Amino acid sequence: MVVAKEFREAMARLGAAVNVITTDGPAGRGGFTASAVCSVTDSPPTLLVCMNQGSFQYERFASNGVLCVNVLGAEQEHLSRLFSGQLEAGIDERFAQTPYGSLATGSPAVAGSTVSFDCEIDRVETVGTHGVFLCRVVGISKGAQAAGLLYFNREYHRVCSAQAQGHDTNGSRAS
Repeated sequence: MVVAKEFREAMARLGAAVNVITTDGPAGRGGFTASAVCSVTDSPPTLLVCMNQGSFQYERFASNGVLCVNVLGAEQEHLSRLFSGQLEAGIDERFAQTPYGSLATGSPAVAGSTVSFDCEIDRVETVGTHGVFLCRVVGISKGAQAAGLLYFNREYHRVCSAQAQGHDTNGSRAS
């Protein structure tokens, strides 16, 4: 039997993109940091986002029925910390310190993200302590970021493509 602590330790070794998930609507504005995000299918374009049901923001996201997945760039580690609650900032403070616009759903699209996926929540499944949001992508905004931010072994890591590092697609150094 695998216990929760052992599972969490093992999951720390599963590197993942760092995302700030945002919402806005009748239930209010919200935002949190998540690495539990992945694609489900491209027909229709669908993402999966997991959120702890114990979060004070959970009902806000579920009630609004919309969210935006903002994939953070290498220079946005501070936003990950801000929206994770590590800096003890309330929701209004988090957004006051974050440049953002909005897309079709009205959910905040964080400026400078590598990409923002604007989504409508199609359904929510409950699995243990978490709600699993299945989200239909209704808009995409690509940023100019050349490097991404990953979380692995409880540390942030910056990654960039070979082209961004000055290499051509064959791995040779570009002149």
